[in-house]
Amino acid sequence: MEHEASIGQIGEQIAQNWLVKHGFLIHEKNYRRKMGELDIIAGKNDVLRFIEVKTSKYYPDSGFTPEIRVNARKIRKLKQLCETYLRETRVSQDQPWQIDVISVILNDDLSVRSINHIENAVFEKKY
Repeated sequence: MEHEASIGQIGEQIAQNWLVKHGFLIHEKNYRRKMGELDIIAGKNDVLRFIEVKTSKYYPDSGFTPEIRVNARKIRKLKQLCETYLRETRVSQDQPWQIDVISVILNDDLSVRSINHIENAVFEKKY
């Protein structure tokens, strides 16, 4: 399991670097509460972004993409965490925010094969 954690950590660092390169301001990383963790909290264009990073190695011909692991249960947890963060940090109720997902696929040598930033991946609907 330790190997998986390091894959996740590598993916989060890659995602953070990508975000900075694309003009995002990182506010916080690894915001942890009992119910879970927000990987990256960032801002761009006055929108607060809660970013879930999913990383995996590349499996040829599998069609697998890491973002499919963001299921309904995970989405409910993410929304709870976002609301907790907004309350704790006393963010204005007028502050626009959204949940993004960044999918990182690594080659066997842990170099980046692909990065996919899915903006506003979780929108207002019942989960």
